[in-house]
Amino acid sequence: MKITRGDSPKREKMRWDIVFGGKAGQGPNILTEVVSEGLIKKGFYVFYSRDYQSLIRGGHNFNILSFSDGPLYSNSSKIDILVCLDVNTLEIHKKDMKKKGIILKGEEENMFFAGAVYKILGIDLKILEDELRKIKNYEENIKHARKGYEKEKRKLKLPEIKESIQNLSFMNGSQAISFGAVASGLDYYYAYPMTPATPVLTELSQMQLEKNMKHKTVELENEIAVMIAGLGSSITGKKVMVGTSGGGFDLMTEGLSMAGQAEIPIVIYLSSRPGPGTGLATYTSQGELNLALYSGHGEFSRVVLAPGDPKESTELINQAFYFSQKYKVPSLVLTDKHLAEAKYLLEKSQKILPVENSIIRMERYNSYEHDENEKSVATEEKKVIKKNFERRMKKQEEINKEAENFEMFKIYGKQNSKNIIIGWGSTKGAILDAISEGKIDTKFIQILYMDPFSRKIKPILEEAKNIIIVENNSTSQLASLITQKTGIILNDKNKILRYDGRPFFSDELAKEIKERLR
Repeated sequence: MKITRGDSPKREKMRWDIVFGGKAGQGPNILTEVVSEGLIKKGFYVFYSRDYQSLIRGGHNFNILSFSDGPLYSNSSKIDILVCLDVNTLEIHKKDMKKKGIILKGEEENMFFAGAVYKILGIDLKILEDELRKIKNYEENIKHARKGYEKEKRKLKLPEIKESIQNLSFMNGSQAISFGAVASGLDYYYAYPMTPATPVLTELSQMQLEKNMKHKTVELENEIAVMIAGLGSSITGKKVMVGTSGGGFDLMTEGLSMAGQAEIPIVIYLSSRPGPGTGLATYTSQGELNLALYSGHGEFSRVVLAPGDPKESTELINQAFYFSQKYKVPSLVLTDKHLAEAKYLLEKSQKILPVENSIIRMERYNSYEHDENEKSVATEEKKVIKKNFERRMKKQEEINKEAENFEMFKIYGKQNSKNIIIGWGSTKGAILDAISEGKIDTKFIQILYMDPFSRKIKPILEEAKNIIIVENNSTSQLASLITQKTGIILNDKNKILRYDGRPFFSDELAKEIKERLR
């Protein structure tokens, strides 16, 4: 098995955080985007996340844009620049301002503030002009932007970046999932809109229409129809992915069991938000790991993968197609709202495997236990049933063995440290930044493969003095999985859990980790 080993940056990086806030409809998203692009062109690393309510108009939405002279993958809790598109933003966020922080406010259009922020950051107005040409209403926008640029007199003291950023892409997890599915030979994507999975439906639709790609994107009336249509297309030899969040996936589980019984390959994109029920429709959670691992009735093989950033999202959705097609099992790729919508600046180079279709001829399929030579013939013969069970479960042994050729987990930080932090999914970014910025003596194990689970993790954990786990849920579902697979019980005091629908901030997480290690 290949293990990625990366050390924390040796030099201390600097970072700044900007908050753009206002009512839904005032344009904090496009404002964040044009400032991000300007910073990238100036040579900075950028990461931003979105926080918004389930409202079309009104309420309070805000984005946090973090930038640095070195790689970064999360936000911090303190604000250097606060851009207030409404009065409410100042009242909510002023408590988080740094002592010398800058506040921009007033009854101005959003592009006025874009110009002001460009001036504060020392970015050439020409770059903003180029960015505004990419969107509608250029003349109106550039008028407001120039006004903000000329009026603003303050300026942050930022380092001069001499090395240009090359071979990097600025994308979110939804874009990466879409790219990986298409690169794997996707034929059909079925979905019913449900945040935070909906952006993949949008991305794949745009790729189909604007870039004339071969895949078809189909929105159906509900998630039951989505799953059954997906299985129907798959048995005709098409590569199929379906997508949803937890509430929708609940409706898919009968179809999931049919895929296990009838041995139909299908990839399921499961993007989590807080539950149970409707929960928090537009916020983030890692509360669906158990749902992905154990949903469906009966016993059948599956693959469950959990990327931690967009690059891994592309690679793991591709690996999900690979395992699904090769072994005719359902494969699930588990993300969350934070990963799906936050934008990262990462390497472009992804490793894409060729994926061969495993169904090459038309047959009849049903969900009954079937004759060993004919999927359409139901049987109750005990010898045949026993043989079928053993054959299906033998797939898991083969999957387990082949998975060890992939990066089932990665190790970062100090390789000889006796302290270990364990995390998965979108917590990766905050953990990496917390270790680096907090100068913490630890190594970080990021688990990518939940099922199968690597047998090589146990001996690493057995050598540790302290083990800390970080999760965006209230029950530490990964800790339970680790105990199940390794027999190692993690101390409740060393579980850092957040379950208010928000992602971790790197500075707050660093403080929590240090307290546990102390």
